[in-house]
Amino acid sequence: MRVGSLLRFRCTALRSNTARQQYVPQHNPAVEDDIKRLEDFLLSKPNVLVLTGAGISTESGIPDYRSKGVGLYARSNHKPVQHMEFVKSPAIRKRYWARNFVGWPTFSATQPNATHHALARFEREERVQAVVTQNVDRLHTKAGSRSVMEVHGSGFVVKCLSCEYRIDRHEFQSILASLNPAFKDAPDMIRPDGDVEIPAEYIDNFQIPACPQCDGDLKPEIVFFGDSVPKARLDKIAEMVYNSDGLLVLGSSLLVFSGYRVVLQTKDLKLPVAIVNIGDTRADHLADIKISAKCGDVIPKLFDFRSTKSA
Repeated sequence: MRVGSLLRFRCTALRSNTARQQYVPQHNPAVEDDIKRLEDFLLSKPNVLVLTGAGISTESGIPDYRSKGVGLYARSNHKPVQHMEFVKSPAIRKRYWARNFVGWPTFSATQPNATHHALARFEREERVQAVVTQNVDRLHTKAGSRSVMEVHGSGFVVKCLSCEYRIDRHEFQSILASLNPAFKDAPDMIRPDGDVEIPAEYIDNFQIPACPQCDGDLKPEIVFFGDSVPKARLDKIAEMVYNSDGLLVLGSSLLVFSGYRVVLQTKDLKLPVAIVNIGDTRADHLADIKISAKCGDVIPKLFDFRSTKSA
């Protein structure tokens, strides 16, 4: 009986890991010399700022947009919602919230992977200054990182577009559920911001509450495409760069300027930049170290003295 249970557990774990890895693009294995080179880089720079992109969350089962063959641009004709479309169109808002409602249980339950946990460990060991993330999935916080700057906001907070009202996304989910008791048939394609694909007929009757304070429209506290990162947030990131002694970029192509800007600020201060990413990035020509590999094959192996002792 115990053997059967163990086999079932192993099969379930294998299927779960396969599902998580389906959004990771093809890549070459990490080279040990590269891992050692990056470790030496971090040893000499104990106040490095870390910039992370969607590429580190693909290993947790959240697809990115741009990865060759497995990103959502490659797998779907749909594009991410634009800020002005969301603000101006009731139909766009209804479609977005209906999809987000269906995808939220899976998206919010996603767990951090080995790279997230390693970065949290580096912070505890005072090997890095902080994490600046382009992701809205809160996986760094779930992993235990305390100093996290979310460039594009978070999918875990809902805000009013007209006043200062804020509500936790889990609480908002309960409100949506009470307003839409017949809304079912969850699909299987989740976007990086928690949005999903569902048939149009399920959207028509979806009900969205107005702001309880001013009757305004509600939006996730995410910087949508076409919107601007708040100036106070940009100023804080610039301060973090100024107080760092280098930058480590993980899992980002840096095609979005909010990430590329951090690299430019770092180089303006004549500080070094290291990049770990599958495939090319916009800043490869500026990198002092570039490792083309999966983050999970590199970052968790850094300063892992347990493996040294067991060898």
